[in-house]
Amino acid sequence: MSGGEQQMLTVARTLMGNPWLVMLDEPSEGVAPLIAEHMVQMILALKAQGIGILLSEQNMHFAQLVCDRAYVLEKGQIRYQGSMRELAANTALRRNHLGI
Repeated sequence: MSGGEQQMLTVARTLMGNPWLVMLDEPSEGVAPLIAEHMVQMILALKAQGIGILLSEQNMHFAQLVCDRAYVLEKGQIRYQGSMRELAANTALRRNHLGI
C-alpha cells in the first residue's frame, strides 16, 4: 500500500469507532497531491458531521483548506493562536512564526 492509502485506511479504521474527535498527525506528509486532496475532502466531510478535528500539519496550504483556528508551537510554547484566515493572510505574522 502507498503512504496515502495507508493514511486513508488508518482514518477509515478510526471512523469505525464513531469518534467525536479525530487527531491527525501530518496527514499530507509523503502523499501524492491527489490523495492529499481526497484527505481534504474527507476532513471537511467529517467537520460537516460535527466531528472535531485536531490537526498537526506543516503543509500551510493543506492546513488552510481545512482549519478554522491555528496554533503555532515553538519549543513547547504557543507563539500564535488565532484564526487560520488571519495567519494565512498576514505575511509578517507567517514570516515571524513560520519562516515563510
